[in-house]
Amino acid sequence: MNNFWKILFFCALQLLSVSGYAQQVNIHSLRYVTLENKVRLLFDVSASPKHRVFVLNNPPRLVIDVKGARADKKLNQPSLAHPLFESTRTAQQSNDLRIVVDLKKAISAKNFGLKSSNIDEHRLIVDLIEKGSVSGKQVESVALAKVDVPKKVEQAKRDKKSEELKAFKRHGKRIIVAIDAGHGGEDPGARGPQGTMEKNITFSIAKKLKALINAEPDMKAVMIRKGDYYVGLRKRMAIARAVRADLFISIHADAVQDASVRGASVYTLSTKGASSEAARWLANSENASDLIGGVSLDDKEDMLASVLLDLSQTATQEASNNVARKVLKNFENIGELHKNAVQQAGFMVLKSPDIPSILVETAFISNPSEELNLLSNRYQTKMAEAIFRGVVNYFKHVAPDNSKIAAL
Repeated sequence: MNNFWKILFFCALQLLSVSGYAQQVNIHSLRYVTLENKVRLLFDVSASPKHRVFVLNNPPRLVIDVKGARADKKLNQPSLAHPLFESTRTAQQSNDLRIVVDLKKAISAKNFGLKSSNIDEHRLIVDLIEKGSVSGKQVESVALAKVDVPKKVEQAKRDKKSEELKAFKRHGKRIIVAIDAGHGGEDPGARGPQGTMEKNITFSIAKKLKALINAEPDMKAVMIRKGDYYVGLRKRMAIARAVRADLFISIHADAVQDASVRGASVYTLSTKGASSEAARWLANSENASDLIGGVSLDDKEDMLASVLLDLSQTATQEASNNVARKVLKNFENIGELHKNAVQQAGFMVLKSPDIPSILVETAFISNPSEELNLLSNRYQTKMAEAIFRGVVNYFKHVAPDNSKIAAL
């Protein structure tokens, strides 16, 4: 009997040990996200943690206490240009982790709202929300991040949709172009011989392209990222779908080991990439409930859903190749082409089944002379203008039926 109790006691200790281990939360990384009227701290975590968040002043700082947590490595620091965050530090307090974010200015309940969410077990989100009117863009961003939205924001969203519907009935909608500046934040992309980072070049060209598109009365540009922060590849697709983009353009600057390689190129999705994405969409119930080419797949028989998706993808790929050829044609007037024909690849950001999508490699940042070109404001403007002319030429011939251009 004595041995029995010893064994039972030992088993209990083992169970307690396993239980304690299961509650351990590992914080893998930290990203700083800038949205409309808010700044966000986004922690990638191993499990949904218990936490509390509060603000202290003298000096101003944001404090996040996470129960039963440890940081895998030193957390990323905010950029020097960040409007609110100065620096981030951590302190281990027994089994808990305290994260302190030093602020550049004092904040109070009068001008900022504080909100956190860990409903996604792999992310802990902390938002500092600047008080004031909530824009439609902010509402879309919050919805995409799967954060609980207050009732008044939901009402604002419904009101906005109602206004847009009325405007649509009167005038038709503007053509929306989603512009994706490649990389960003902790992902710098490729680096040139002089240390030029791809993420900065792509963002600069993207802003120039946005200005050109927004100058057209019947077109509107939406930036996938609006600052130096990272956006997941599937999230980039999701943002384009959320704003109902008619075209998606991803901007990059290529790099290879051979520094003599040069020239611009344009990519669309490969057939193999389209096939693998089709299988994923059909297998994923969340995707199936979305509208694909204006049709929901979740109430369709498997065979019919497959046919509808295939038709949508075929039309999208044809449109993607069409606009890609027009953009590539304009590059001939700027400099050397790396490839004289549109290329195909399985890039993740090109996989939207019903949004024509292209990826533009503006030049080889690994080539010393092309790195200098990419740093040149004049060259960046030429690249943006070439893409813009290709886009306008495309939509002159195939404007969406419900667009203002088609109504003319």
